[in-house]
Amino acid sequence: MKLSKAASTVRAGVEETLSYYSFPREHWLRIRTNNMLERVMREIRRRTRVVGCFPDGHSALMLAAARLRHIAGTKWSTYRYLNMKRLQEQRKEQPQEQVRATA
Repeated sequence: MKLSKAASTVRAGVEETLSYYSFPREHWLRIRTNNMLERVMREIRRRTRVVGCFPDGHSALMLAAARLRHIAGTKWSTYRYLNMKRLQEQRKEQPQEQVRATA
């Protein structure tokens, strides 16, 4: 088959690809996707389309940086993407489970 290289790449990266399963189940969807980053990029893209044509790359960079500063300075930047308390609980449980498994 012509896909042998692709299959070997998938085989080599399967552990890394599925590593999110070691986190709490509630975090899986948010770790698998990059919705937060996509949302920021969509907002920057929307703002740059309004301008249309920039005189140079520096002015486009300034517009994107201004939008990122706005996001960082508003309530939107304070939203929690993951509940870290659940992760801390899981880490506390793991040593106990490992002790039971070795006994």
